[in-house]
Amino acid sequence: MADSNNGRRVDLPFLDTTLPFDLAVSRRDMLKIGGAMSLAAFIAACGGSATPAGGTVTMGSNHSDAAEKRGMDAIAAAFKSSTGNTLKLNTVDHNTFQDQISSYLQGTPDDVFTWFSGHRMRFFADKGLATPIDDVWDKVKGNYTEAFSTAVKGNDGHVYGIPVDYYPWAVFYRKSVFQAHSYKVPTSWDDLIKLCQQMKKDGLTPIALGDKDGWPAQGTFDIINLRLNGYDFHIELLTGKQKWTDPRVTATYKKWAELTPYYPSGFAGTTWQQGADTVVQKKAGMIVFGLFLSQEFSGPGDLDDLDFFPFPDLGTQYDAEKALDAPIDVVMMSKKSPNLSKDLSAAKSFLEFYAKGSSQLLLFKNAPGFIPTATDTDKSSFSPLQTKAAQIISNAKRITQFFDRDSRPDFAGANGMQSFLLTFLRQPQADPTQLQGKMQQFWDQLPQEA
Repeated sequence: MADSNNGRRVDLPFLDTTLPFDLAVSRRDMLKIGGAMSLAAFIAACGGSATPAGGTVTMGSNHSDAAEKRGMDAIAAAFKSSTGNTLKLNTVDHNTFQDQISSYLQGTPDDVFTWFSGHRMRFFADKGLATPIDDVWDKVKGNYTEAFSTAVKGNDGHVYGIPVDYYPWAVFYRKSVFQAHSYKVPTSWDDLIKLCQQMKKDGLTPIALGDKDGWPAQGTFDIINLRLNGYDFHIELLTGKQKWTDPRVTATYKKWAELTPYYPSGFAGTTWQQGADTVVQKKAGMIVFGLFLSQEFSGPGDLDDLDFFPFPDLGTQYDAEKALDAPIDVVMMSKKSPNLSKDLSAAKSFLEFYAKGSSQLLLFKNAPGFIPTATDTDKSSFSPLQTKAAQIISNAKRITQFFDRDSRPDFAGANGMQSFLLTFLRQPQADPTQLQGKMQQFWDQLPQEA
């Protein structure tokens, strides 16, 4: 989901903090920032609450937007009606929740809490601040695809989260533009390049890009690396188990360089919204982006004209994985909640309840950006775009969380991968090995995640 105030992304620097285990704020994870809240208010809201009566589950929630809060209130009411248990919501501004979650989880946290899959989930699992929920997963895993099952496992092989919503990255376009020029949706890399060449002849910018904030280009790196080198290598690369100097990374940059002649000039100085607007205005033919792009299509008939297709195959053995970026939100069980030391049953009953499509729909109906993950979800209320998003996710055998959730924030941010990708994009035909060496050197100088 887009990091946003009023649906717009904001550019916040990574925060220096003396809190241990700090995870800096992601530029992509602020879609629903509400008002500001101090650390004192955060602790008052989420930590140190009195031990509830039996059958009560406390939940630390980052769903601070008004529509999201209504959705969570509906979930709490349905949980009470279904199980007789009470869900006590401690809702905190989305940004503050992320800033202070390390301190929160090390104090007296709520029983369960909202968070993100990928590196960010595994990070707290590795620190012993989350409780494994393998027994819950065994009961609900039949309601999830293989890709979701992979996404909620920690480094120790245990399950630490229940997937509750997501959104995919894909190649978006306007149907009317394709129809007017008789363009066909490409299914291979060669088809994509030929389409870009034709769009350029037709006076269009083939692929829109606005990378002023640094993160949008990461989505293209992710998908090309996944298609060329596979899910396992991609995740190991982003977590330091593979080297950035690896020839497979060189191959990713060289393949990407074949696409860069079809980007607009000046992309480094334009925002993602400005890039998206060129597709809205029919000046650009395509854009590689997340489903939240749809918020830019607000004119009469614009949204109905928006469509997308999965990034084309590259002709490798890894095409069969159908991997894609689809950031997943999860609910986790804390480790240090005083309530859990007495009884886990109420908290586990809530996780089981939230794993149902009928429960997840309660949030979706109030905040449609949160597409449910459960396979038993009634999709009759989905828009065509949401229905198609659910379909490509169901076909994916592997799901990645986008670069800044799958890697360390201090590597993914403005001084790291964002700047490295801008360097590449300014001179895409240059030998990338020197840049790769700088990337590895930067990684090696990062402090150990102790």
